[in-house]
Amino acid sequence: MSITEATSNSVEDSNTHTKNHLNLVKLYLAIGILVYALMMIAGVALRAAQGASYLDMNPQLFYQIMTLHGAGMVGVTGLAGLAVNWYFLSRHVLLSTKIFLSALLLSLIAVAMIIGSILIGKFAAGWTFLYPLPAKSLGIWSIASAVTFAAGLLVLGVAFLLVYLDMAIAISKKYGNLTRGLGLHMLFGRAPVDTSHPTTVVASSMVIIVNVAGIAVGAVVLIMTIANLISPAIAPDALLMKHLIYFFGHVFINASIYSAITAVYEILPKYTRRPWTVSKPFLAAWFAATFMVMAVYPHHLLMDFAMPPWAAIAGQIISYTSGIPVLVVTAFGGLTLVYRSGIRWDACSSLLVLGLFGWAAGVVPAVIDGMIRVNMVMHNTLWVPGHFHFYLILGMLPMVLGFAAYLTTNGEQGKSNKIPVYIYAAGGITLCMSFLVSGSLSIPRRFAVHQESWQWLGNVGAIAGTTVLVGTLLIALPILFRLPGATLSAAR
Repeated sequence: MSITEATSNSVEDSNTHTKNHLNLVKLYLAIGILVYALMMIAGVALRAAQGASYLDMNPQLFYQIMTLHGAGMVGVTGLAGLAVNWYFLSRHVLLSTKIFLSALLLSLIAVAMIIGSILIGKFAAGWTFLYPLPAKSLGIWSIASAVTFAAGLLVLGVAFLLVYLDMAIAISKKYGNLTRGLGLHMLFGRAPVDTSHPTTVVASSMVIIVNVAGIAVGAVVLIMTIANLISPAIAPDALLMKHLIYFFGHVFINASIYSAITAVYEILPKYTRRPWTVSKPFLAAWFAATFMVMAVYPHHLLMDFAMPPWAAIAGQIISYTSGIPVLVVTAFGGLTLVYRSGIRWDACSSLLVLGLFGWAAGVVPAVIDGMIRVNMVMHNTLWVPGHFHFYLILGMLPMVLGFAAYLTTNGEQGKSNKIPVYIYAAGGITLCMSFLVSGSLSIPRRFAVHQESWQWLGNVGAIAGTTVLVGTLLIALPILFRLPGATLSAAR
């Protein structure tokens, strides 16, 4: 074979590799957007059922839909965040398309198991499957349904773990190990700060570290749950199970949001024509967040009297401080990039900045909920759905949709309509406020039937949720139509 032929084949292989990367990301996004829309419909139905007259829903069906909505939103948020992260990381390291595709196939199997356990098996213990509720169904669902649900989550965890291990190996091959990917050698002075070190590699290294730990803990608690379901004589400690469940759930959903922030780091500089470079404060923030994301979950257990006081106090302090490091450098960095930059405002740039706002402002109700005195009154109220809907509707999902808009316009600025973003944002803010106001009035969460004095807020939530759905469809439908023809390269 001549040198010319070898070079030609190498270029062809590279192009095929790049095309495969892009096609897989497009597949993830298409599935993710469709699932988001379906889960929004489920969410609107739940709020309408809590209202005065919009929808009459049987309580048993309400808890099934609530379980489906929670599991579906957490799962699709994880997959969408992973797609964004994987796309941008593939620009810097060599990732396996076969593993990425295998993870998607495993995820679809997991989704089938979870949906079947809920809609056919009538499992309705909530996506957090708090022990020992899965085994205490009062005859509403079978042991087999509960086992299928837990096994579905286990399969989903395996799918994510495969991709994370591939990402970890790829980063380690290029940069030495994950700590160097995180930039610790530059942070602690063993090497000068390299401003060309990719922000995506820093964020990806952090996500891999925390979410591998989260998935491992999730696997342990899911296996223990399945063991208890099959053999009730195996009865683990309830407080231990709650710790494991909330560590897993809290780390997983936070890691999904941290994955999507790579879209802001990579795309916003193109709009502002200003680089987003690493610095010691940037590296320090991500290093601190690595520990804080794994340590902040105890604010979900502040009402458990069996918790040691030191753990409750630590949970409160970390809840205060956990949002500061990355949020400060990211929000401040984003504002610095945008300020007087002459940015072109279109759907992509508007959604990315909305995502920054949702991520930064969403920490406020979370910090309030982390206060022990407040937590004792409001944690089991609709304040908590208000806090995490703020993160997801106004933070995470706009980043994903902004990334999808960027792909489908092939990076051409000003080529998409930003008016649907305003509709989406107005609906999202109103929906989140309906939850937060409900929580401030001590309206409990996870209640299928609301008292008459509470129902007006359910009506407001249903109308706002419908507005969010309309905004999402106005943004997403053009994206879905253009997505097959997107040609923006993911090449390094």
